[in-house]
Amino acid sequence: MSEFNLSPARQKFLQIARLPDRQLEFNHLLEATLAIAWEEYPRIDLEHYRQQLVQMSAELEPRLAGVTYPLKIIKIINQYLCQEQGFKGNQQDYYDPRNSFITDVIDRRKGIPITLSLVYMAIGEQVGFPLEGVSLPGHFIIRPQRDDVAVFLDPFNCGEIMFPEDCAAKLEEVYGQAIALRSEYLEPVGIRRILERILMNLKLIYLRRNEPAKALAAIEKILMLLPDAPVQLRDRGLLYYQMERYIEAKIDLETYLAHAPDAPDAGIVSRLIAEMPTS
Repeated sequence: MSEFNLSPARQKFLQIARLPDRQLEFNHLLEATLAIAWEEYPRIDLEHYRQQLVQMSAELEPRLAGVTYPLKIIKIINQYLCQEQGFKGNQQDYYDPRNSFITDVIDRRKGIPITLSLVYMAIGEQVGFPLEGVSLPGHFIIRPQRDDVAVFLDPFNCGEIMFPEDCAAKLEEVYGQAIALRSEYLEPVGIRRILERILMNLKLIYLRRNEPAKALAAIEKILMLLPDAPVQLRDRGLLYYQMERYIEAKIDLETYLAHAPDAPDAGIVSRLIAEMPTS
């Protein structure tokens, strides 16, 4: 599809996705997540949500005046966002797609780790206490953007303060077995990877719910972020096939094989292409 035929929401997302990593800033992350929600809800008033974040920051800022000790700052932010504003993890319906839309998270005051982390990051950015994302396998946490503070926060659990040993315990909880905590698991991740993870969540949710059109939309945005991601090309091709869009399916699956000729599923994909209708 030509970019001129894209919806305004998709054009906005593409504009951000095309920026080099070195130019991406937190505001781009926020605007990209708003664009994801805008595509889902075309009539939504995005300014309303920007202003809600500004308002929350304005309410919180006076409480932080003169506070310099990082753990005290974290305690005040947690008190405000969790206990007063009611942000919490959606334990009851983790795979509700609304948990992945920042606008729904602000409205409903509940979400999944990555979107609740975005709320914390947005507030932290505006009150002068920047936070960065940490893509722990199976979970998402944040940490202060400071070398002198070696702690992590878990917004899904009311901003619980975590140390590396707690992160190791979280991995064991998520996977049901002991998992070695590699140092790279605790490194901050860039904006592109955060957006990819949000969209991967939506992709998997919609595949599980058998909503191929919405899963396709998530994959298309992942490919805007990572144009040469072979697995995403394969999965888009398979969805095109499912939707009987055979020409597009063949192009994507052939491109996948060109990028990953030795992939374990290369034989299966090749047979699918050979058996595919020509129109």
